[in-house]
Amino acid sequence: MPASGVSAAAIAARLSAVGLSARMEEHDRYTSVEAEIPESLSADLWREVLDVVAEADRFGLLATSLNGRTLWAVVHKTVPTTGDVGGPSHQR
Repeated sequence: MPASGVSAAAIAARLSAVGLSARMEEHDRYTSVEAEIPESLSADLWREVLDVVAEADRFGLLATSLNGRTLWAVVHKTVPTTGDVGGPSHQR
């Protein structure tokens, strides 16, 4: 599993530990984690949830009247580097 997957799995596990049902999905450039947020989430649990998603590269909350509230977090996959990253103009 790539490092992004390991980080996302840790985020998902921590969200599950506070009682949220988290799901992960692999994409080409990132790994995402989503969890439904109940209306009755206490202020203390909100702080804990925010501490968890702060480990991600990006996170947010999607709230709609039809689907409720979905917390999302994204961990970017690293781009492999090569010996010629700068191209010929940067060679000495």
